[in-house]
Amino acid sequence: MNDDLNLARAAAIAGAAEAMRHYAAVADLPREVKEDGSIVTRADRAVEATIRSVLTAARPGDAILGEEEGETSGTGGRRWIIDPIDGTALFVAGDDRWLVLVALEEHGEITVGVAAVPALARIFSAASGQGAYEGRLDNGRVADEVRISVAADAARKISDSRLGVVPAWGREVAAPLLDVADEVSWPLHPPLMIARGDLDVAVQTCGSVWDFAATSLIIEEAGGFYRGVDGRVGPAAGPSLFTANADLRDQALELLAD
Repeated sequence: MNDDLNLARAAAIAGAAEAMRHYAAVADLPREVKEDGSIVTRADRAVEATIRSVLTAARPGDAILGEEEGETSGTGGRRWIIDPIDGTALFVAGDDRWLVLVALEEHGEITVGVAAVPALARIFSAASGQGAYEGRLDNGRVADEVRISVAADAARKISDSRLGVVPAWGREVAAPLLDVADEVSWPLHPPLMIARGDLDVAVQTCGSVWDFAATSLIIEEAGGFYRGVDGRVGPAAGPSLFTANADLRDQALELLAD
């Protein structure tokens, strides 16, 4: 396995363990509201610090960008991108669908992505050209890992598709798709459901590069597509679209543009 992927998985697993320590006492966890209106807790900061320590120890020359601590400079065109707890609102509510996200960007391209779902004991990972995988988190290691792919029989028309929208706010972005697709509940982060073949289309109504860096690669290595709602190709701030095939991608982008 790719050394960088191994490192990203180790960092995500360490972050997941730290997150679960706080999640066990989430009812007593103080929370703050950031300037953008999102929630942050000491768990977010502790998880990011844990992930950074793993990455820095192994790759001291690499830059790191994290949601809570900002960016540290590096050399050589490599940058790790961290979302320590993606879905803090879910985390503080005791909802088990939150994520720990770690990705590697090299010269502007995402080459490694890991998404851990600690409360569900699942981990998803991908490296460029090596496929996407799902496994079970078992006492700090990955067990029962299998290669995953989008559904071969996924819908080809938006009107026939299964749609997941996340988070609960900002849904007006997805209104043109909600009008025609079949919205379904999501027991797992919708982009990951597409990557494993359980969903056809997903819209993430808001986010920054750290929200999309890992999942954009995972879905593409599983055979699906990632785009900004505005059509941009790489992960960046703003609403994002995930689809199981190119037909759905093109139809969705056309509807969203209208």
